[in-house]
Amino acid sequence: MSFTSIPILDLELSRDPATKPEFLNQLRNALMEVGFLYLKNVGISDELWDEVIKEGKSFFDIPREEKLKIEMKNAPSFLGYSQLSAEITAGAVDNREQIDLSTEHVLPGPGAPAFYNLLGPNQWPSEESAPKFRSTYTEYMRQMGEITMYFTSLIAEAIRLPRDAFEKYVEADPQHKLKIIKYPDLAELGLPAGVQGQGVGPHKDSMLTSYLLQATNHRGLQVQNVQGEWIDAAPIDRTLVVAIGQGMEALTQGVCVSTTHRVLSPESGTGARFSIPFFQGIKLDATFEELEQVGVGRVPDDIRRQRQAIVDRTGGRVDDVEFTFRSGAGDAAQQGQEPPGCGGA
Repeated sequence: MSFTSIPILDLELSRDPATKPEFLNQLRNALMEVGFLYLKNVGISDELWDEVIKEGKSFFDIPREEKLKIEMKNAPSFLGYSQLSAEITAGAVDNREQIDLSTEHVLPGPGAPAFYNLLGPNQWPSEESAPKFRSTYTEYMRQMGEITMYFTSLIAEAIRLPRDAFEKYVEADPQHKLKIIKYPDLAELGLPAGVQGQGVGPHKDSMLTSYLLQATNHRGLQVQNVQGEWIDAAPIDRTLVVAIGQGMEALTQGVCVSTTHRVLSPESGTGARFSIPFFQGIKLDATFEELEQVGVGRVPDDIRRQRQAIVDRTGGRVDDVEFTFRSGAGDAAQQGQEPPGCGGA
């Protein structure tokens, strides 16, 4: 059998030498068995947490003409506002409205590679329409950047790699990304009650790790186990939902699993669901060859055997949506494990 619930980990345990070994054991199991976990006591103050939620929700009350002034199509960095139903996942329209932000960077010079256009300044709503929005999210992204670097060092320790194993894949001044998303309920979408609306279609995250703040009490996020069953990741107050990305799976030779997930539209009459995912940045110039041949170093054999035992017990993945890493993906594939993914979602 595969997992039927999402584990809850207490980050505070990692900061105490007496409880850190137990935390790392819990983390190792979550990484190899589920690819998702709840994280509590992350170190963000209640004041900032509440302000992030308040400002995030309020953004969508800004007049439409103001939001269109910062529409994503205005910027080569793919940062800015996206109207409802502007994106497609797994071949179907996503019923969501959102704004994409990142840790601030200046535009690259004319001689920089084209992909460095992803770096750039944010398109912020005006101070008149959202006076506290910019300062709130600048501080939240700063703190989340520190949390993500600490957490990935714990991932390295959990699978018995040097704690700085992933740092070479992160820029000295990394570009982390964040979305603020509104998922309208079925009634607002004009869909009949009882249908299954797509908030976001089945996908995996593409970077190292992502951290979701569920800003309302709606169910909707679901994680797929290896039997193809969809497991609810219901909101738990003051927790972040951590997802392992395809980049992390590739770098660890398939030991840390990246798991398919989706979001369903809220039921009629329940109002909009709001969520705020934060995506840990990775170096834009990292190559497939480096990921595949160098990686973070060989994961110890005993850890690899633990992961293989899970694959043997569960039968591997069923009804997965993506196998995006190149063929011949190292020892994990040769041992009968599914090839690690490293593609976009």
